[in-house]
Amino acid sequence: MLLLLLAACGKSERAAAPRADTTLAPADSNDTRPAIVFLGTSLTAGLGVDPSQAYPALIQQKIDAAGLSYRVVNAGVSGETSSDARTRIAWLLRMNPAVLVVETGANDGLRGLSVAALRANLDTILATAERHEPRPRLVVIGMEAPPNLGRRYADAFREVFPEEAKRHGARLVPFLLKDVGGVDSLNQADGIHPTPAGHRILAETVWEVLRGEIDGGGATPPRRTAHPDASHIAGPRCSPHSPRCCCPH
Repeated sequence: MLLLLLAACGKSERAAAPRADTTLAPADSNDTRPAIVFLGTSLTAGLGVDPSQAYPALIQQKIDAAGLSYRVVNAGVSGETSSDARTRIAWLLRMNPAVLVVETGANDGLRGLSVAALRANLDTILATAERHEPRPRLVVIGMEAPPNLGRRYADAFREVFPEEAKRHGARLVPFLLKDVGGVDSLNQADGIHPTPAGHRILAETVWEVLRGEIDGGGATPPRRTAHPDASHIAGPRCSPHSPRCCCPH
């Protein structure tokens, strides 16, 4: 069953690839509210659901209901690895986001890519954001690797997110798919991507952390003031679900 689900992940990613250059939500030039930019995979892009049902759009509803003046920009790209995300960060920072939310690594885990490379890519993304003026506040979303890659890989993969968040003074969402991964009724027929109901839970999971960053409801984590040079930044390009799984694209 696990192998079949992994095969389904790969098939879903290939099918999603043609959408990769269309997932960035268009910006309203008349909207001057500070931006919260979500850099992510198809989990953020909302593959298989209406854009209004994806968790970033639901977070916009929560922001509005709370009377907070921010606009959400969904910059999710289907099939993206952390290396791909690294090449887009400089471009996304041109929007001068007030908050940058980083959801990356799902496809690295799905493909069994190097954990060291994931760490380096995430480090570069966060360091580049730290060096940007004006400097955005940072939120890192954690992910899990598939269990078939072994405990050592899964443990090392999991540790990347809290360690890099701490290193860069970012808030951490420990696991995006908490209470959704592996629940048939909350995932689409591919068993990978959340349904609208699943996205509602994702939104709650992320909002629990994000709200503390934008409404002054919690102490702001300490910020680093310096970081080694962030190199190799380029311009734009384009589950197996259980508590220990990776999730895709």
